[in-house]
Amino acid sequence: MLGHPVVELLGEVLVRVLRIAVFLSVGVFLANLAVSFGLVEKIAVVSQYLTGPANLPDEVGTAILTTTASPTAGYGMLADFRESGVLDDRATLVAVTINTFFGFAQHIVTFYVPVLIPILGARVGVLYVTTRGLVALAITLTGIAAGALLLDGSNVDRGAMGEATTTDGGEESEPAEPETALGRVRDALGETREKLGEILPRLAGIYVVVALLVAYSEEILALAGGSGQALTAAADGLTGLLGLPGAAVPVVAAFALDTTSGAVVIAPLIENGTFTPRTAVATMLVGGIVSFAVSTFKRSIPFQYGIWGREFGSKVIAVNTGLKVGWIALALVLLLVP
Repeated sequence: MLGHPVVELLGEVLVRVLRIAVFLSVGVFLANLAVSFGLVEKIAVVSQYLTGPANLPDEVGTAILTTTASPTAGYGMLADFRESGVLDDRATLVAVTINTFFGFAQHIVTFYVPVLIPILGARVGVLYVTTRGLVALAITLTGIAAGALLLDGSNVDRGAMGEATTTDGGEESEPAEPETALGRVRDALGETREKLGEILPRLAGIYVVVALLVAYSEEILALAGGSGQALTAAADGLTGLLGLPGAAVPVVAAFALDTTSGAVVIAPLIENGTFTPRTAVATMLVGGIVSFAVSTFKRSIPFQYGIWGREFGSKVIAVNTGLKVGWIALALVLLLVP
């Protein structure tokens, strides 16, 4: 029974959800501590260059900078700010957009430098990582510009976390502040536990459904009359439109499903001259565009729906995907223009 494929799949989902739960709990806990101990004011000295022009409160800077260490924790903090009323939906979307470059920066240390650049070689690897970094930076700057143009005082409540509460008698009174550091930590833990109780069941349920659909995708496609050739057809259409070498099609297909595998496939084709550095990076970027459909279904939908719920999670996915595709398309134009 333990060796059954479905049981193994559910085990993998459990491990993934537990890992996310750890980072999410850290993010929410840090957000509560930052407010309780007044750390927001100290962090604001650094983050005000991001939050100020975007008309966002200082608290958001905590989440943005935390994303560099852990994107999951950063998202958890933003979710807490939205739930507490510090940010409305529009301001949250702007904050999520600004988060992009800082989430990318985390992957430079954990993946791009130790894994991808050695596979691709220094020249192509650095060019690809730099291009992706510039795309991420452009998205972050787009978020700052959007905040400057679209946000005002009605979109944020800078005093939401410390606002007065109403007593049973209808009179307003200041919430009792813990007098000791231990008391503040306990309060932060309690609020974190409550938040995880809201998010984790939803997150786990969505991940189970998506994992089962992915695992049995071939059978589902067969029943629906489809085939796995759709991905290759999409890659063929894009590479043909851009004038990339014919060898780009299998590279894009591999890159769309797994970044490391795509890099391994294209590396020898760079060495033998099939791809120039520019066409190699362009091919990998096309693979990134095609992969959005796969990664959105496998990772973004479960994660974003688990954090935000279906309605707002769909908005986050739409904004993220639209900006990535738009800026990557512009990068492709700049790379391939003679």
